[in-house]
Amino acid sequence: MGFMISFAGNVTFPKAQQIRDAALEVPLDRMLIETDSPFLAPVPHRGQRNEPAFVAQTAQKLGELRGLSPGELGELTSRNFYRFFKLTEIAESKVPAR
Repeated sequence: MGFMISFAGNVTFPKAQQIRDAALEVPLDRMLIETDSPFLAPVPHRGQRNEPAFVAQTAQKLGELRGLSPGELGELTSRNFYRFFKLTEIAESKVPAR
């Protein structure tokens, strides 16, 4: 159907095992990461106003789950973003080739 699944900071919450389970099932070529600012700040910022810089903690948690470094997951989800929005020519200059 062409849709993507995006994960936010709540994947880092201790009681969010169902979200982490879902993150293990989503194909890596269909995954995105988001901040959901100003809500759902990831651990260790939970309870604070969320901001885009906190997406690194979300990437770290998703990377741990999938056996990837945060950088690898960031590259992968960036490529997914550019592909989904049909911006592949921009992706070539923004995302390192694998």
